[in-house]
Amino acid sequence: MGPYRRTAAQPAVTAAELAALDAQISACRACPRLVAWREEVAAVKRAAFRDQEYWGRPVPGFGPADARILVLGLAPAAHGGNRTGRIFTGDRSGDVLFAAMHRTGLANQPTSVSRDDGLTLRHVRIAAAVRCAPPDNKPTPVERDTCAPWLHREVTLLRPTLRVVIALGAFAWSAWWPTLSTVYGVRPPVPRPAFGHGALFRPGDTAGAVPALLGSYHVSQQNTFTGRLTPAMLDDVLRQARELAGLD
Repeated sequence: MGPYRRTAAQPAVTAAELAALDAQISACRACPRLVAWREEVAAVKRAAFRDQEYWGRPVPGFGPADARILVLGLAPAAHGGNRTGRIFTGDRSGDVLFAAMHRTGLANQPTSVSRDDGLTLRHVRIAAAVRCAPPDNKPTPVERDTCAPWLHREVTLLRPTLRVVIALGAFAWSAWWPTLSTVYGVRPPVPRPAFGHGALFRPGDTAGAVPALLGSYHVSQQNTFTGRLTPAMLDDVLRQARELAGLD
């Protein structure tokens, strides 16, 4: 995808704390195609969830306001986060992610099935580059750019403690570069470091004030079912993030 562009539809992001930001995100209707899709999915539903009330709105981030690690994904799943209202919750990708976070001491339990299931995260916040479930899990460049201010503001609010960003997949990896520039005033390197599992970018001469960027294959079923991403590989990335964040 090409460079980020400002668009007329971008929301005015003014929240002074994460709770207010989450509320603003949940009310966003800036992208007509995404609004129509998420609401259609919430009305039609999947047969297995036909008795449940779908969230059907943008999905805010999840985790403490003093997080030292940010896990950044692509977008909510149509019948996962779009159904439950919490990112990576209620689908198989979340099953893989939260089990690994529990094994590495970053979550109090290995499962995430609903917003009221008792899950709490330790030192980690999870967010998506695009906050609405997109058709075919593919946001357009304009939708990506329109949603960018939400991520920029979230990182700004996390900035005092944030030390590491884990990008789940190439889309999230690419979303970090304009965030780096907008929030931290750091010009991304040219050419951009290539995404890969275990890829690491550490800005120089920032004395830890700018987070390191760590790549991981996405926890999608395509990756986990084929063995491209194994539990051990994901655990290794999370442990490395803990170390980079000064937690170990």
